[in-house]
Amino acid sequence: MKCLVTGGAGFIGSNLALELSRRGHDVTVLDNLSFGHEQNLKGFKGAFVRGDVANAEVVRGLKGGFDVIFHQAAITDPRYPDASETLRQNVQGFQYALELAARDEAKLVYASTASLYGNGASPQREDQPKELLSAYAQSKLIMDEMASHHFSERHVVGLRYFNVFGQHEEHKGRPASMIYHLAKQMKAGQKPRIFKMGEQKRDHIFVKDCVLANLAALDAPSGVYNVGTGVGTSFKELVSLLNSTLGTALEPEYFDMPYDPKTYQMNTQADIRRASGLLGFKAEYDLKRALTEYVPTVS
Repeated sequence: MKCLVTGGAGFIGSNLALELSRRGHDVTVLDNLSFGHEQNLKGFKGAFVRGDVANAEVVRGLKGGFDVIFHQAAITDPRYPDASETLRQNVQGFQYALELAARDEAKLVYASTASLYGNGASPQREDQPKELLSAYAQSKLIMDEMASHHFSERHVVGLRYFNVFGQHEEHKGRPASMIYHLAKQMKAGQKPRIFKMGEQKRDHIFVKDCVLANLAALDAPSGVYNVGTGVGTSFKELVSLLNSTLGTALEPEYFDMPYDPKTYQMNTQADIRRASGLLGFKAEYDLKRALTEYVPTVS
């Protein structure tokens, strides 16, 4: 299978590109290295093209014949300072990915986000009303709406990732997962710092499961699916699990949330019924198992 992974030097994209290559597929990575890092592709056996998926000349210049396009490239920071650039980059990049998929008659699997549920009812369902708290969420909803026009005629699958963590996220810096930042603090002997009073919840999903969701999407009906575990874990519970993983007993240090509550998503928890029934995906890692594998690699 000939695959293109846009954003393939980034967090999820690099994990996906490496796994596809490991399975023997012909893989090309397209990444402008604005947010990704070549170090994430250590050991990668495929081709690398440095370029921007939001640049028409770059995308149209790619050699044809792709069987599937995994579109992971985006500005993913919900607090990126230039909202207009987030919208331009993400929406334009997706438009060119759609065009490339049409040109090659390729399957298209793309990254959406649970951010577009905002503070709506939980567990979050794919069809519930959306509440957009950032330009990032807005861009992804626009992408989902663009994709919906092709569901009846082409293979297009959107994956609404919940709170992904795992290997290769350290290059993200501040937008890296809460698990990464807390594990790094606690491994240094520091108290884990969380918002008062630690009752906020996240559906943490291991990046290896996100890779499996992308592979499952190749045989699923066109549409949009949640990619989460179906379990919401409070910040306080997460600290307890990290203490257990590390063999420490560090008490959390609570501080006032610095963000406007109108722009902050308090709880995430995926309704996974649609993913289980139609996507054929269920997370293989529970949080405890994933932490046991991931936390020792955090530095």
